[in-house]
Amino acid sequence: MARRRRREGNVFSMSFLDCMSCGFGAVILFFMIINAQVKETTEDSPSDLMAETRKLEVEILDGRKNLVLAKNTLERLDSENESAEGQIARIIALIEELRAELAEYDEESLAKIERIEKLQSDIELLEEEVKRLLSLKEEQENEGSRLREFKGEGDRQYLTGLKLGGQRTLVLVDRSASMLDSTIVNIIRRRNMRDTDKLRAAKWRQVVASVDWLTSQFQPGSEFQIYMFNNEAQPVIRGSDGTWLKADDANQLNEAIRVLRRTVPENGTNMQAAFEVANRLTPKPDNIILLVDGLPTMDGNRTSQRMISGRERAALHRRAIRELPSGVPVNILLYPMEGDSDAAILYWTLAYSSAGSFMSVSRDWP
Repeated sequence: MARRRRREGNVFSMSFLDCMSCGFGAVILFFMIINAQVKETTEDSPSDLMAETRKLEVEILDGRKNLVLAKNTLERLDSENESAEGQIARIIALIEELRAELAEYDEESLAKIERIEKLQSDIELLEEEVKRLLSLKEEQENEGSRLREFKGEGDRQYLTGLKLGGQRTLVLVDRSASMLDSTIVNIIRRRNMRDTDKLRAAKWRQVVASVDWLTSQFQPGSEFQIYMFNNEAQPVIRGSDGTWLKADDANQLNEAIRVLRRTVPENGTNMQAAFEVANRLTPKPDNIILLVDGLPTMDGNRTSQRMISGRERAALHRRAIRELPSGVPVNILLYPMEGDSDAAILYWTLAYSSAGSFMSVSRDWP
């Protein structure tokens, strides 16, 4: 008969109540620890907590103040922005109005513009005529040795050193195209303009003003003659070729200036033709005044050369002075021109050798 296996017994055993007792004990211990910590925290001084609270309240107030300031600044910027936008809108509207007005002016016809320019030129000529008439009236009312009066700018003293004496004075005026300006580029540009624009050239107006001043220096009882020259020489007063005019006749002097003001500079410079006039006059002049801006470019009425060198111009100058009568002083007024560096020394030599005077004219003379 088989023997039953004996069951082995477990020495360690724990009942349900033991487990529950241990669990409750642990809970009670945990509760006591937490309660002790809470009590310790509760017993701390509340002054530190109040300080923190006040600090937070101050920071909140500062934040609210900054928020109010930011809102005010934003409102002010919005107002300024609206004001600036209004100003910009007004300026844009004004610009549009000006553009519309400018467009109306631009739509004027070329004929009207030319008419306005012509009227302006006529007004200038009439004003100059009035000035001459007033000057003539003062001259007739006042006694004195001066035949004509010339008024410069301010109280300028006209100490030029020119020898203006003599009983017979010949004035030679260069009216070639180079008298339109002092630079080659502007001479070419002005040469293609209308005659009214050429007459308004500053250099030519200065030359005419110089002749006006010279005629006011003529001595009573003396005689004069004024020739203008370019490719040919001709008297300023028509019908007076080869004859001397009375300096006492103020009407003739005024007529000569009036003709010069309406004469257009053009063509080349034939100095030989100008000096031949001095040899042709009878009796010979005892004083020559030459108004010129450079050396000659031709020795006849026409030339086939389109370009001329400085050496060739100097040779033309030497041939031209052979036509001058001997013993007559030549007084030279030079209006310097770009690119003609030999002119000053050659004309100074001519003035010195003839016992005359030389002056390089400044832009504000006379």
